[in-house]
Amino acid sequence: MQRYHNFDYFWRIMENAKKDFNIREAQPESRLANSKENIQIMGIVNLTDDSFYAGSRVLSASGEFVPETFLSRVRSMVADGASIIDLGACSTRPGSDSVDEETEWRRLEPALRLLNDKRDFNVSIDTFRPEIVQKAYEAFGPFIVNDISGGSDEMLSLVGRLGLTYIATHSRGDSKTMQSLTDYDDVTSAVKDFFAEFSQRAMRFGISDWILDPGYGFAKTVEQNWQLLRELPQLAIFGKQLLVGISRKRMIWKPLDITPSEALPGTQVANLVALQGGADILRVHDVAEARHTVILWRLLNGQL
Repeated sequence: MQRYHNFDYFWRIMENAKKDFNIREAQPESRLANSKENIQIMGIVNLTDDSFYAGSRVLSASGEFVPETFLSRVRSMVADGASIIDLGACSTRPGSDSVDEETEWRRLEPALRLLNDKRDFNVSIDTFRPEIVQKAYEAFGPFIVNDISGGSDEMLSLVGRLGLTYIATHSRGDSKTMQSLTDYDDVTSAVKDFFAEFSQRAMRFGISDWILDPGYGFAKTVEQNWQLLRELPQLAIFGKQLLVGISRKRMIWKPLDITPSEALPGTQVANLVALQGGADILRVHDVAEARHTVILWRLLNGQL
């Protein structure tokens, strides 16, 4: 794949997105981002030792949970503008090995207990295991389930029974196989088909409060991720909040030939495209910078 430097790659993306959004502005039924009043920022806190961006991890070098480090990161994110803190104790990055349920819970439980009396923000838990959801609910009470697996019947049945908010993510396979499962005729059409089916499953299991995550980085090539971001407005047809999680991901750093630690400027550009496309929630590693992007986006759209 050709690599572009000095943000030529992102300039091309912005120009294409601008044309796409200008076409949609002529359609009165289109739900565009410039009508949104409540953009939320979700701060990523990884209780792991192998998440792709080291800056998001709060475990010690030996893999132990450090309460002071964890609370400091949470407090900083909330002070910077996060309204949701997303806790992940099992890495789901492409190519990763999943830890077992016992290890995931050993990492997650002390974090939840520390947050039990801190309810001035929402908590989401990034897990694909119904057993973890059940244990977390018993220890912590209601939270948002952030499940990148697309939702097993067992998971959806539990979420419906507990009355929890659910983040439905488009993906294929698992962390080991997903990047070999990118053979779409059209990625946006495939994602729309997935959520059309999911909406029926959600109703069947009694889940009305769900959030739509297109699944950037999961079973998609770099080019497919950018197509899906460019065509994000098409997912508004489901009438659900749109969550965009593209922070420091491969779709940003790979075409620029940089590393995740260098990908903050590119993340800001991509998040601006997401906001223009209708994103309601930005899932990020860098909360203050995301808040700055939201402020400037509001200025761009005459909202400040």
